[in-house]
This record gives sequence, C-alpha cells and structure tokens, in this order.
Amino acid sequence: MFLLLIASFIWAFSFGLIDTTLDGVPGTFLACARLALAACVFLPFLKRVPLRQTLLLLCIGAVQFGLMYVCYNESFVYLQAHEVALFTVFTPVYVTLLHGLRSRRICWDTLSAALLATIGAGVVLWNSKGFPAATWHGFLLVQGANLCFAVGQLFYREWARGKDRPQDVAVMGWLYLGGMLATLPWVVTTMPHGGLTLSGRQMTAVVYLGVVASGLGFFLWNAGVRRTSASVLAVLNNLKIPLAAVVSLAVFGGHANPAQLLTGGCLFVGATWLSQRAKT
Repeated sequence: MFLLLIASFIWAFSFGLIDTTLDGVPGTFLACARLALAACVFLPFLKRVPLRQTLLLLCIGAVQFGLMYVCYNESFVYLQAHEVALFTVFTPVYVTLLHGLRSRRICWDTLSAALLATIGAGVVLWNSKGFPAATWHGFLLVQGANLCFAVGQLFYREWARGKDRPQDVAVMGWLYLGGMLATLPWVVTTMPHGGLTLSGRQMTAVVYLGVVASGLGFFLWNAGVRRTSASVLAVLNNLKIPLAAVVSLAVFGGHANPAQLLTGGCLFVGATWLSQRAKT
C-alpha cells in the first residue's frame, strides 16, 4: 500500500502543473512524449522475456497507459478540467467489478469500500452548482479512460503474480513502449501542421511529467498493484483526487473547501479501513 500512496502523492502535483504550464499543448503529443520519456528511463533495466509475454506486456501497456491517456486527454475537448476530475471518481467501482468478474465472485466489503471512496472523491470535487451537466461525449471518454486504467492494472496484477515473473523494474519498459505505440496514430492525425513550439518552462514540465509523474509514478503504482489486495487497490485509485485538491490549494494557489476536504478525507479513511477487512 505504501507504494500506491507515494504514486498518488506524485500524481497530485501533475494536475496543477498541466493546468498552469501546459495549457494549449496537444494532449496526444503530451501523452506520447510522457510515455516515450518513461520508456527511455526504464530501457536500461529491460529484461528479455518470452515473445508471448512480451506481446502481452505491450498490450497491457497499450491499454493501461496509451489508450487511457488518449481518452483522458480527448475528454478535455468536451469538458472543463474540474469536470474531468469529477468523472474519474468511478475508477474504484470499475476495479472492484472487473476483479469480481475475473474471480467470479463479488466481495461486498470491497464494493462498499469502492463506493465509499467514490463518494469521498465526489464530496471533495462538489461545487456550489452541484455536479456539472457535461456532454455525453466527454463523460463517456472519461469512463473509457477509467476502464482502460482499471483493466490494465488488474491484468498486470494477474500477470505479475504468476510463477517466476521478473521484477517490475525489468518489464516496465515493455509497458511504456506499448503505451507509446498506442498513442502514435492519434499524434500523427492531431499534431498542428506548422509543428509545435514549446517554451523552456514547458519543456521542463514535459520532462518532469515523463520521467517522474509517468515513469516513476506508474512504476511505483504497478509495483504496488502486484503487492496489494484488490480491495485496497480499488480504494486507492481515488486517493489522488483529495491529494490533488490539497496540493492545488497549497502550491498552485487553487481553491478548495476545507470542510469538503476534511469530510472527503474522513470518508477515504473509512473506505481504506473497510477495504483492509475484505478478503480479496
């Protein structure tokens, strides 16, 4: 669980950084660049595995990272940033239901913990106008991103827990390569005709997001996925939301309701406690 907490804390800084520094940068380019940089970091540690496992890891990375990023970034065309964040709160429920389908058994403690985590994240993101009336296009794209991330991490968890599997650091390069390859068709079709020019500050932000937020963050997350129960994993998929609100308030000068943060935090504590009781 400790590795998942660190990854969530790292990602909490990404929301504010993207919002304040990379506005106007094509999302597909940012996704591809982040995954390419992450792949470069882990290429020196890459270990050869049988062809079938290599293809499986590439496919997992394509879904968990590549298609997830494509859906997530495209949703900003239809939704505002806070609306995108709001609709990511359903990920714990997807993780729980998908794991239940794979194991052919729904654990009600796990589902209750996931729903509590979803409510907690929703409380943090609630505004005075209630939940926004976003278009179905944007909503469905965010749910596509949620499902891709949920499917990818569960399949990686199942693969990594197999017999004689390499350490996480030895295979993350395959996952990042798969994710990067999945983004390329969208990059080719969406890049501006005149090319793209980034300032020095934007380049620094892209490198940080690729090496630290994507490279280190996803590595820690998948390493934690391997060692964590499905119930705790489901709950912690939403931990980045209250953490991002706190970081936005403390670091990037954002706005957040302290009462909502406290209430949402208490619900997360309850969800984590409930998830640790579950037998999955």
